[in-house]
Amino acid sequence: IGKEKFHKSQHWGYCNNVAMLVGEDKPGIGGEPLPGQKLKPKYSVFPEGIGSDAPAWVAFDKQVLSFDAYFEEEVPDKNQELYRIRHCKIYFYLEDDTIQVIEPQVKNSGISQGTIVRRHRIPLPPPHEDQFYTIDHFNINIEVILYARRYKIIDCDQFTKNFLRKMGVRLNPPTGRPDDPYTKERQKILDSMKPLRPYERIDTLKQFLEHNGHILRFFCVWDDPESMFHDPRELVLRYYLSDDTIDIKEIIPVNSGRDVVPLFLRRDKLPKYAPTGLYQPGTITSRTVLNVFGKLVGNRSRYILDNRKTGAVHQEFYRDSDLKIGAVINVWGRKIMLCDCDEFTKEYYRTKYGIEDFTPVSYKAPPPPKPEKTFPPYTGFGSEEDSLCSCMGLLPKPPQKDFKKFMEKDRSGMESNILRFLAKLVTDSPIDTDRKFIISYFLSDDTISVFEHIQQNTGILGGKFLERGRIKKPGQELFKSEPSEYFKAQNLFVGARVCFHGHNFLLVDADEYTFNYMEKHANEFSVADVGVILKKLKDIAESRSREVRQVFASSDPEHSKVIEYDPFRNLIVSITDGAFSEHEIMTLGRYYSVKDEYEMDLHFLLSVAQEQLKKNSFENFEQLSAVLTYNDREKCGVLPREMCRTICKSFKLPVADDDLQALLTMFEDDHKQVEYKKFVDGLNWRENQIPAFQTIKVPLKNEDDWSGQPPSLPVKGIKYLPLLDDLFGKEE
Repeated sequence: IGKEKFHKSQHWGYCNNVAMLVGEDKPGIGGEPLPGQKLKPKYSVFPEGIGSDAPAWVAFDKQVLSFDAYFEEEVPDKNQELYRIRHCKIYFYLEDDTIQVIEPQVKNSGISQGTIVRRHRIPLPPPHEDQFYTIDHFNINIEVILYARRYKIIDCDQFTKNFLRKMGVRLNPPTGRPDDPYTKERQKILDSMKPLRPYERIDTLKQFLEHNGHILRFFCVWDDPESMFHDPRELVLRYYLSDDTIDIKEIIPVNSGRDVVPLFLRRDKLPKYAPTGLYQPGTITSRTVLNVFGKLVGNRSRYILDNRKTGAVHQEFYRDSDLKIGAVINVWGRKIMLCDCDEFTKEYYRTKYGIEDFTPVSYKAPPPPKPEKTFPPYTGFGSEEDSLCSCMGLLPKPPQKDFKKFMEKDRSGMESNILRFLAKLVTDSPIDTDRKFIISYFLSDDTISVFEHIQQNTGILGGKFLERGRIKKPGQELFKSEPSEYFKAQNLFVGARVCFHGHNFLLVDADEYTFNYMEKHANEFSVADVGVILKKLKDIAESRSREVRQVFASSDPEHSKVIEYDPFRNLIVSITDGAFSEHEIMTLGRYYSVKDEYEMDLHFLLSVAQEQLKKNSFENFEQLSAVLTYNDREKCGVLPREMCRTICKSFKLPVADDDLQALLTMFEDDHKQVEYKKFVDGLNWRENQIPAFQTIKVPLKNEDDWSGQPPSLPVKGIKYLPLLDDLFGKEE
């Protein structure tokens, strides 16, 4: 009467397909306990709402209770001991209520120690073997039975104490740990055998920590008297400062006929007076003890340390103070002389002992001079380099080319790296006088090719005159051992006379690229170095500076401070008496020439550029604009001129470099930045086509189309006053 709950708990179920009772802890009808049933409380000692709601394997992860315990083990069939006390550790894992028992290992115990009970849930002893040990079954100063073995818990760690107190467990006071009778008796025997004071301490740890890895190295020699030829044998002695040991390694020459061994002397302390007689085992020891009682009192003995070392064998070993250059040491009967040492060893002896003299001892004659390798003369078959490589070894190898120079000086974009000169034959024949040749020098491999300019009605077939290749300088012996000299780029300049296979050429002119390249690399070409030319001219004309100024002033009757190139050339020739080459005079003229200042018509220049783009079918304007926009990180609509030029070169824009530079300059703003959008729109011949001028035709500069015809004058006018100021200083 009065009940409102009549539900039943499910007590039966299946486990591994076997019908069995699975609800032992479940209540009866209406939640009331069955007769004799003890239900677990819903909550622990803590009230509801306190603590974490996480599961145990999360809340108690890596939390272990540690108990100190021991158990007694009977020892049958032994008179010395009846039982043993074995100490162990009991670990209770809170996450899953598993228990592990471990016995610490004792040295020389003779018992298999370690894990006694592996980690798992341990059932309670009978008659409650259907239940398992929980945290409620553990406390200090109690006994637990694990698989019929009784463990006495004597103490626990601080974490375990705090945890048990939080769980509401009243801890018992810890108890003492009993001693094992046999272990105690054994310790008495060992203590009686140990010598008493005075105690002698031998500490080598400090020396090891201070000098670990520090090695003194000496170069030695041993004159072996038993060898057939009495030749000295080279050795390397290493002294280890960490423990005062020595090892020796032999340096075995190549093809000496001796067997290669790892060490001449293994690492150990080296006695000074060796070899000596053999000692009985135990004779050589670091400590000496005395038996005080002797054999007077039964079998008992009492030992004490002998600080006077009575009867001890004293051995002297080599120390670092005994090793020095020129000293002879005894290595087990072999006399070895120390001849030299390395820099670390010198610094060590200089710092510790103040030694400054480290003069090495010479023990062998200096090696004979190495004979100079001579090569046979050139036979005339193949190239000289190929014939020379066949003399370098048994397996002939092809001559190596300068690949780095080839990659640096090979044609790249608008840079051809080819020096072209206009030349004529030096001959008395009236037929060959008017013949014109183009000499091309390839900087990538130092080769030269010669082409003859085709002239009509001359009766001479023009074209290729000399195949591309390296050309030897004249006047050299053909069959000789030394390599021949070939024409270099420095041998070619305007005014030079060169002989190619019996044909004498006079270089009379060069193209614009050649002049620019030589002036850019003036450190390689002295004829294009303005500084060298001015110094040379100053040395010649400094003594008559006033006369030179008057000569230049008389050549300028209108006082315009500018003279033409021909009068300037004649004046330089007269001043230097022909000491200057034509190229040096042209370099001076180009340096002090009057620069053309003009503004090119943008409309005309764009029309010419569009015509070139149209002929080469260039239409990648959208990609060009996208790349320029991508490089504009600040999105300001402008880019530096060099960056725009580099991007245009990467797209292989078919526009001459001079025209491209002029176009970029015209699209610059006040800050010298190129407005790249307007630049691309101006080049776009599809959308913004500009009609070309038909009346004006300007030839585009292309070095590959250079005909070799010399201009009328290298420069138009020359400002001579800056030249005179650089030579003689400004006139007061």
